[in-house]
Amino acid sequence: MSGHDIRSAKRPDPDQVLVDIADYVCGEPPTSKLAFETAHYCLLDTLACGFQALDYPACTKLLGPVVPGATLPGGARVPGTPYELDPVQGAFNIGTLVRWLDFNDTWLAAEWGHPSDNLGGILATADYLSRKARAEGNEPLTMQDVLTAMIRAHEIQGVLALENSYNRVGLDHVLLVRIASTAVVTRMLGGTREQVINAVSHAWIDGGALRTYRHAPNTGSRKSWAAGDATSRAVRHALIAMTGEMGYPSALTAKTWGWYDVLFKGKPFSFTQGYASYVMENILFKISYPAEFHAQTAVECAMQLHAAVKDRIADVDRIAIETQEAGVRIIDKTGALDNPADRDHCIQYMVAVPLVFGRLTAADYEDDVANDPRIDALRDKMEVSENKQYTKDYFDANKRYIGNAVQVFFKDGTSTDKVAIDYPIGHRQRRDEGIPVLIKKFEDSVSSKIASGQWQQLNKLAADKAQLGATAVDDFMALLVA
Repeated sequence: MSGHDIRSAKRPDPDQVLVDIADYVCGEPPTSKLAFETAHYCLLDTLACGFQALDYPACTKLLGPVVPGATLPGGARVPGTPYELDPVQGAFNIGTLVRWLDFNDTWLAAEWGHPSDNLGGILATADYLSRKARAEGNEPLTMQDVLTAMIRAHEIQGVLALENSYNRVGLDHVLLVRIASTAVVTRMLGGTREQVINAVSHAWIDGGALRTYRHAPNTGSRKSWAAGDATSRAVRHALIAMTGEMGYPSALTAKTWGWYDVLFKGKPFSFTQGYASYVMENILFKISYPAEFHAQTAVECAMQLHAAVKDRIADVDRIAIETQEAGVRIIDKTGALDNPADRDHCIQYMVAVPLVFGRLTAADYEDDVANDPRIDALRDKMEVSENKQYTKDYFDANKRYIGNAVQVFFKDGTSTDKVAIDYPIGHRQRRDEGIPVLIKKFEDSVSSKIASGQWQQLNKLAADKAQLGATAVDDFMALLVA
């Protein structure tokens, strides 16, 4: 439809991108056993991230109704809190908790992002619908429905990211959360194929958030709630579409005014595959470290070097870090770091902390740790460069590696070994090693924040995939409230 005459008022057929998304979410549900098993662990990991975020006032001050008192008894509940909200604001709350610490799952391709961000809209909508159904004497949704929606949202966001780089035109990846959440939530609400197309067209018309809040000199905490904003906006689009509101069939391809011409330099999206369950099957978990994913293996390298460096900090002459092209472009950062959001997107900071302390936790991005002079002293001695093999392996569909290497050189001419790691513990290649660590992350994050009886039931469900899938959403969410 890119050749549509802009003088003609004749409405074109819907763009193929809209049609493909709608056909996917309205078609037969995914059947991949691996995808559902991975989605089960993704749910646990995502909840762990949200519960950890409750420890940070900068996050919790944003939670609750949009204005005081605007609660909805019988509405969507927010894990770890007593809030009951309309599903739009519930999605913002849950999405903000999930993303706050930069610790939830990651997808890396031409564009990167965090597909579990979509769980904000999915969980809020599922809980609202289930409680409404229960009140009306109908059957609630099950957690199997939630897992199905997660697989679909992961797939839409991930496939749109495979060959299409939004960051290269200055747009933030949360726009893909808005697209994916809009599609699956509209379907969860009972939307028809046409209503899904209409809703997704509205989501594209929103354009995209600028990435400036992720980069110097403007790095700030919006990057921690931007995905919550995106998934809540998606629920709003879905609800609007369900009223019968019209859509915009050539939202992407309309000449001059469409998404491609306005925001993508006239270039249409490129696709190498359709929608199935590839993304969930290959998702990357951030299990050990709350750090921007391009640096995950750099942190692992630094942890291995800690013992050899910790007593020789003053003797360090230089530190060589090799990373992928994306790592150089987005997290190679010098100069003063103003806030935690600045620090968790600086590869030098994320390497310095484990070299000094032998750890990297969310608390290590706060001022009291950042003020240790040894951190900036090491940062000033770091040289970050691209390793072209790491970049090649990063884009290889059969690898999706995120390689980094770190080596420390001392003033007396000696050096540590060069430690190189191709893929982190959260990679599919290390699932057997990673899942026990993920489960411990879940247990450590959630167990102390809800009543013991709730935790015992929740932990039992976490260990039983079939039982969790069969559990009603409203019953599951009741186990999460504080």
